[in-house]
Amino acid sequence: MSAALMQPGPKRFFDMLRNGLGAPLVVLALLAMVVVPLPPTILDILFSFNIAISLVVLLAVIYVQRPLDFSIFPIVLLITTMLRLALNVASTRVILLHGQNGPGAAGKVIESFGEFVIGGNFAVGIVAFAILTIINFVVVTKGAGRVSEVTARFILDAMPGKQMAIDADLNAGLLTREEAKARREEVRQEADFYGAMDGASKFIRGDAIAGLLILFVTVIGGLAIGVLQHGMGAGDAAATYTLLSIGDGLVSQIPALLVSSAVALLVTRASRSQDMGGAVTGQVFGQYKALTIAASILLVVGLVPGMPNLAFLSLAAVVGYAAWHMRKRSIEAEQAAANPDPALPSPEQAATAELGWDDLRPVDPLGLEVGYRLIPLVDKAQGGELMARIKAVRRKLTQDIGFLIPPVHIRDNLELAPTAYRLLVHGVPVATADIHPDRLLALDPGGTLHPIEGIPGKDPAFGLDALWILPLQRAQAEAAGYTVVDPATVVATHLSHLVREQAPELLGHEEVQQLLATLARSTPKLAEDLTPKSLPLSVVVRVLQNLLIERIPVRQLRRIAESLVEHAAHTQDPTQLTAAVRTALGRFIVQEIAGPAIELPVYTLAPTLERVLQDSAQGAGAALEPGLAERLQQSLADCAGQQEARNEPAVVLVPSQVRAALARLVRHSVPGLSVLAYTEVPEDRRLKLVGTIN
Repeated sequence: MSAALMQPGPKRFFDMLRNGLGAPLVVLALLAMVVVPLPPTILDILFSFNIAISLVVLLAVIYVQRPLDFSIFPIVLLITTMLRLALNVASTRVILLHGQNGPGAAGKVIESFGEFVIGGNFAVGIVAFAILTIINFVVVTKGAGRVSEVTARFILDAMPGKQMAIDADLNAGLLTREEAKARREEVRQEADFYGAMDGASKFIRGDAIAGLLILFVTVIGGLAIGVLQHGMGAGDAAATYTLLSIGDGLVSQIPALLVSSAVALLVTRASRSQDMGGAVTGQVFGQYKALTIAASILLVVGLVPGMPNLAFLSLAAVVGYAAWHMRKRSIEAEQAAANPDPALPSPEQAATAELGWDDLRPVDPLGLEVGYRLIPLVDKAQGGELMARIKAVRRKLTQDIGFLIPPVHIRDNLELAPTAYRLLVHGVPVATADIHPDRLLALDPGGTLHPIEGIPGKDPAFGLDALWILPLQRAQAEAAGYTVVDPATVVATHLSHLVREQAPELLGHEEVQQLLATLARSTPKLAEDLTPKSLPLSVVVRVLQNLLIERIPVRQLRRIAESLVEHAAHTQDPTQLTAAVRTALGRFIVQEIAGPAIELPVYTLAPTLERVLQDSAQGAGAALEPGLAERLQQSLADCAGQQEARNEPAVVLVPSQVRAALARLVRHSVPGLSVLAYTEVPEDRRLKLVGTIN
């Protein structure tokens, strides 16, 4: 093994610190400072490092854009506090052990603070230490702690409102799911940060109290040791140990004051991103009127006999010049706003300017346009409940259909009637309805006791006859047997019905890619085998769209993927793959149609009709003639009506060769009819033949 590998270099050492070795070393160092006696030279290094790190923390707080950008600050605060306390213990031990040797017994830093800062006068030192402690404990620390406590309380109280606001923006389409997730995470981090700062401010308060107690104990202990153990005079012992204790206290209190100031500066910052220097300059010194008045007052004071005229007059001149300069800039800004730059294009020029790709706005997958009288339904400030209803609809449809329903972008449209709304899919209007926002919709389910007064109308979703009644008529209508719903529920129900019908249009390549990514998290090998290994993404998309066209949810994505992988070796035709997937999902499809019933009532086709349909589907004969197709549709519609009257599902059982063609024939004319192939019915499901269609 080479010497380079046996002796790690600085780079390798720092890599080890970053990879988890740094924290244990810091803890061990703090413990060593408390337990192991340190020489004065090491104390000097550690005291200098303590002052430097405190200054760095203060400057970092000044230059940080917002409090959350310094989210590690509570931990930094705790570490710096522990460092100061450990240094206090270490320096106190050295002072008590070697204080009889004079002012330099505890190192050059403590000696310098004792001799240079307070002039070697311990009385002055006591006063200076007391002033610093009062400033730190009473003013800075107490104020910062109160601000942290109040801010944490307000942040926690505001969390539910912020979460609801994010959900509302998400439902309105103002935010993407990723942006909403980031906003929620930011709200959580903000609450955690200010809660941690509320607790961390107690460290500073305790540190200030500990500094006072340590000074008192060190002075008393040093006096006793000097007189009783070393035979020093009481005056000499008091002067020596008090001077050393005061120097030690100042060395600790100055970094403590810096860190306390950093805490106060951070918790009093606004939550939004801003530059502290620019904010202070712009908001404090940005008002030229205030500077003008201040300059005038300074000028008057400077002219009073007996005052330091030169100082006040000089300051008045500086402030006056600043006020004049800011007033000049303000006037220039106003003139620029009133007279825009002729180089900039005018509105007429902008209208004829060359277009760019940025002018191309994406089309919303789902849109809702409302007339101006329906705006209160979507405005939460006016008590509108439609946003919450739409969110619930999206969640329910996502669970039922099997893919994420896109957000509904809501906007007002003055071209619509005041009480009208319009639903759009990919920018194309697919449904329009008119409602009364100040009334309730009363639906007649059949068997009502007596009629009620109201404005005749129809249910937008299903076209049922209904009445728009006054809210005070609700109890009367419900007592008469009507089903009463509010306007927000009417719109949400219509949207739900529309999304179920338009689900194939809403499922595109991006949505399928997300579905496959979700599948890959649980069964990565299956997702890898499916696409692009077995099938291209476009074929998978087409198969899933075919399933949705036939009102089959894609919740069973794993079963669908397994079937596609199994049959991809034989064919890549979407129609054939859809038939194979339907066979694999047979039990699920029958369950969706008949529920838990043991028997499945079915109709079958007459043998002659089956042969005609088979020949038509295979192209062996002529296409299905219009007269036969019309009679077949009518017969199937009659059968569906009979089953509906019996409160049973309408199912027609046909050979697999003709199932797809027959399903396309009756998809729109008989929407309540389910067309199943023989291979799609599970073996354990009992069939009940209701009739044969000729």
